[in-house]
Amino acid sequence: MSSYPARAVVDLAAIRANVAALREHAGGAAVMAVVKADGYGHGLLPSARAALAGGATWLGVAQVDEALALREAGIAAPVLAWLYAPGAPLDRAVAAGVDLSVAAGWALDAVLAAARAAGVTARVHVKVDTGLGRNGVTREELGDLLDAALRAQAEGAVAVVGLWSHLAFADAPDHPTVRGQARVFADAVALAERAGARLEVRHLANSAATLTDPSVRFDLVRPGLAVYGLSPVPQVGDPASFGLTPAMRLEAELALVKRVPAGQGVSYAHAYTTTRETVLGLVPIGYADGVPRHASGTQDRWGGPVQVGGRRLGVAGRVCMDQVVLDLGPEAAERAGDTVVLFGSGADGEPTAEDWAQVAGTISYEIVARVGARVPRVLVGQDAGAGAQVDEDLA
Repeated sequence: MSSYPARAVVDLAAIRANVAALREHAGGAAVMAVVKADGYGHGLLPSARAALAGGATWLGVAQVDEALALREAGIAAPVLAWLYAPGAPLDRAVAAGVDLSVAAGWALDAVLAAARAAGVTARVHVKVDTGLGRNGVTREELGDLLDAALRAQAEGAVAVVGLWSHLAFADAPDHPTVRGQARVFADAVALAERAGARLEVRHLANSAATLTDPSVRFDLVRPGLAVYGLSPVPQVGDPASFGLTPAMRLEAELALVKRVPAGQGVSYAHAYTTTRETVLGLVPIGYADGVPRHASGTQDRWGGPVQVGGRRLGVAGRVCMDQVVLDLGPEAAERAGDTVVLFGSGADGEPTAEDWAQVAGTISYEIVARVGARVPRVLVGQDAGAGAQVDEDLA
């Protein structure tokens, strides 16, 4: 058991229930649970298993190594990996039955070489840039890429099983680009099918689109953030309004409590100074653990919110690499060892990841995904008989 004075408690039952809720939102479309970035900080393997238990039938990752880790752990569900550079171990991925995204001619060539080296037909999903301007083959190049892929399919080297894209403004459901990209995507699907592709899945919707736009579900939806119970469209609805429960609670123990006089500068550069005799509490977790430095407090406003002793407070002064300071107030009764909750589900009045995002000027995706590797993950809500599991399960 780790002696680290902080922990991220991950509720696997919440992940299972969130995926079940997402299945309802998806209608008849299948659900690909995106577990990239170590399951958005919740742990790759436990998140993947919980998502599958909740009804996901696919898993999605960015990196090939993430896909291989799923296979090495014995997870046999369909897995799509979509982001790699020249030199990636595609031969291992193909041999392990990992579906691969193809977004450029060089990528198709690399997948073909990997398939021939492995002696296995590679399953590919062609990624189309429908307007995000990021990864994906352009509309002008799509025809040539499809022709090359289907020639390789005729030879048995690849199987073109999917066509997909990503929305630029899914978190703004009424933005005109959503409809525009959907039209471009539908045209790309039609082009692929006219060229002879027999697609198993067409997929465009991420978490936001899954929750807000039934018209872009197609055959498969790819929720990521929502799997972990956070709302990708907080301006539209909080997690509960979509039937979701945040799955992570970040907490730490007070390492020091001390009384100081009025006028005491707190933390680097004294961005905060006490205005009366008060009690300071030291929380041993900082930006090396993923606490945003942009959520530092100043004389004019609290920083990142916390709950301690049933009270909502905020960071006083600069967030440091390994610690933050709280002004607990002159009547504080807290002691070293008492628990401070940085964020959780909000069910007990604690701050949420969205609250931290608002203070730090970012999004809740970043708040949970940036929780550092040295913070132990403690898993709760597991299937009966699974037993207690901590850090080592998250490798």
